[in-house]
Amino acid sequence: MQNQQMGQQTTSGSTQMQGPEMTDRDYVNDILSTEKYLTNSYNTAVNEASIDALYQLQIKHLNASHQAARDLFTLMQQKGWYQIEPAESQKITQKTTQFAGYTSQFPY
Repeated sequence: MQNQQMGQQTTSGSTQMQGPEMTDRDYVNDILSTEKYLTNSYNTAVNEASIDALYQLQIKHLNASHQAARDLFTLMQQKGWYQIEPAESQKITQKTTQFAGYTSQFPY
């Protein structure tokens, strides 16, 4: 049991470590998570930019980060690594009705 946790023992008696290697899916998922974090951070930075040149630079990076995230999402979908369950039309109608009434609560 101990050899299974530590690795596989070879015929010579030495142990080869196995286990925590990242797959291509792991790498792409990690990069996608990072891009999502960056877009959230850039959103805040863009909203708080006090100088137009800084705003323009940050909005450029924000758009690039959104595009990179979209490209990674598309890649993961194509490889079957990111599957989305289609919504049932009844649930869509139910949510549309639920949230339609919320517009009357907006002050403008």
